[in-house]
Amino acid sequence: MSVKGTRETAKATGSGTPEARRSDNGSVLAASDPAKIRNVALVGHSGVGKSMLVEALLAATGAINRMGSISEGTTVSDSDPSAIHQQRSVTLSVAPILVGDIKVNLIDTPGYTDFTGELRAGLRAADAALFVVSGNDGIDGATIALWGECEKIRMPRTVVVSKLDHPRADFSAAVVRCQEAFGDGVLPLYLPAEGNQGLMGVLHSGSDHEAVEEARGPLIEGIIAESEDETLLDRYLGGEELPLADLITDLETAVARGSFFPVMPTSAETGLGLPELMALMTDALPSPLERTPPAAMKLDGSSLKALDCDPAGRLAAEVVRTTVDPFLGRVCLVRVFSGTLREDSSIHIGGRGLANRGHEDHDADERLTHLYSPVGSSLKAVPQCIAGDICAISKLTSAETGDTVSDRETPLLIETWNMPEPLMPIAIEGASRSDEDALAKSIGKVAAADPTLRLERNQDTHQLILWCMGEAHADVVLDRLRGQGVKLQTVDVITPLRETFATKATGHGRHVKQSGGHGQFAICDIEVEPLARGEGFTFTDKIVGGVIPGTFVTSVEKGVRSQMLKGVSAGFPVVDIKVTLLGGKTHSVDSSDAAFQAAGALALREAAAAAKIQLLEPVSSVVVSVPDEHVGAVMSDLSGRRGRVTGTTADEGGGTEISAEVPDQELLRYAIELRALTAGTGRFRRSYLRHDPVPR
Repeated sequence: MSVKGTRETAKATGSGTPEARRSDNGSVLAASDPAKIRNVALVGHSGVGKSMLVEALLAATGAINRMGSISEGTTVSDSDPSAIHQQRSVTLSVAPILVGDIKVNLIDTPGYTDFTGELRAGLRAADAALFVVSGNDGIDGATIALWGECEKIRMPRTVVVSKLDHPRADFSAAVVRCQEAFGDGVLPLYLPAEGNQGLMGVLHSGSDHEAVEEARGPLIEGIIAESEDETLLDRYLGGEELPLADLITDLETAVARGSFFPVMPTSAETGLGLPELMALMTDALPSPLERTPPAAMKLDGSSLKALDCDPAGRLAAEVVRTTVDPFLGRVCLVRVFSGTLREDSSIHIGGRGLANRGHEDHDADERLTHLYSPVGSSLKAVPQCIAGDICAISKLTSAETGDTVSDRETPLLIETWNMPEPLMPIAIEGASRSDEDALAKSIGKVAAADPTLRLERNQDTHQLILWCMGEAHADVVLDRLRGQGVKLQTVDVITPLRETFATKATGHGRHVKQSGGHGQFAICDIEVEPLARGEGFTFTDKIVGGVIPGTFVTSVEKGVRSQMLKGVSAGFPVVDIKVTLLGGKTHSVDSSDAAFQAAGALALREAAAAAKIQLLEPVSSVVVSVPDEHVGAVMSDLSGRRGRVTGTTADEGGGTEISAEVPDQELLRYAIELRALTAGTGRFRRSYLRHDPVPR
């Protein structure tokens, strides 16, 4: 069918919402057999046409009456307000279609690097991936790196060349780019006919088209290389015409095994290649029965027998996305790996391993009251969801993205997927005291939906820091907070400095007050000297003759420690000093613990006034992974950030790892700037190393 014709016919009804465009005949409800399910993630760089391809497939199968528009914010995939504002996907979404009797869950994932967490969640929910590349653009480094990640887990992949209706589109050139980026196992299964009027099957013999004949030999040889029939090569080299049915069977096996990757030409605008793509997804891509579920364990961490994709088995499901709906509350998108989720059943919610991001370990028993089949943001009630399928659950009070859903009687935990580390800090504060209270209530809801967001209340600067993946991710987080009625503002991130004594000094602390009745009397003399970096704090008592009783010696130390936390120069904590108590005076009536604490603090401040105070800045150990062609530029950039390169090693995934020591102040926006410097291919990790003197 012509998707373009369908859309033009429907223009008279106005733009409308995805729900308004839903076809009564196109509803896809819960599946009843895992063999009749395909979970397919669409991946690729932002702007290559993933969301519009989903729209075209929905329209082609009758799930919607007409296609929506990215610019108008009416696509099924991108209903999030932030996605409409940014004109790109910011979350994963699921849109099921029915191809014959097979339910295909299309999982549309964001292509922008800031939303890698949503992408990896989509791959976790999927059993195969469609790598969408534009027919008129190149392939970015992030997509190539993602291909490598899928290669490690042997995920079946198909390459879809989109936008072939574009005037500059060139399918042959796109295939060459794909082979250069992904390897020789990427070969076209179809070629676009003249003028993009349909497709020509490469495997079908008898074609007199020169391009088809040229492509047919490499395709057959590629299939034979993956075939388990060792006689095929001899028969082919002997000139025998191999049966088409045998070639197709071997091709489908190789695709499902993740060792062969057909290329499909498509156009969402004209509908080119959509029937062939749907046939490939249902015939060649694996069902959940052909994929191994992730590992599971008991709540105490002990191992469990490997899960099977069995609707009658032990319940094991995972929350791959969480949103907060003003009417439905917390809505969780769930992939079921084993067992069956049913309405009105008791379930266990468990989450582990993300405490360092502000997501504390948790366990809770809840009642599952509402179960839905999701189509983007729209939900249709279903009674159950079997192993291999994807559903949505509403009104769970404790579930967060990455949590495991299991039976209450036999709870378990699924090993979570690899979450990318957020490395760009944003400091926020409420516009008023009441907004601070609202912020405290709302931030937890936003964090529950986003495991790539890390919350930190810095104990030194007292700032609330949101660690984000980049600027676009930060914009989405702030939009969601403001959407809950929170008035907030961003402020400069304060680097938590330290203070120390650069020279030896003495201090005299005199705290004497008399205002009638019980007074306060405490006098102490101290000497302060610097220690080597990282040695902390040492307090020594050299009192002679017991002029200060032992109980008040402890009080002096408490006062010094208290003042060290407050700082003596710029308001930052004092570190790496040795304080020696030399002498002092007491009063038989007026001396007290509080008085000597005050005297100790005064003595440290007086010593600081007489000494040279050195500010110290935090320095991190940084490891940057980049392709070899960017090594020189990255090393030069690190040097410009006052960094010290300590070495280079070969990266396991190819390329080079650069180790360096860099001041934290120079890393505030490094997540963004490294991406720009390396065309999106660079990544880094960091860990606190030490505090070094701030250069004057």
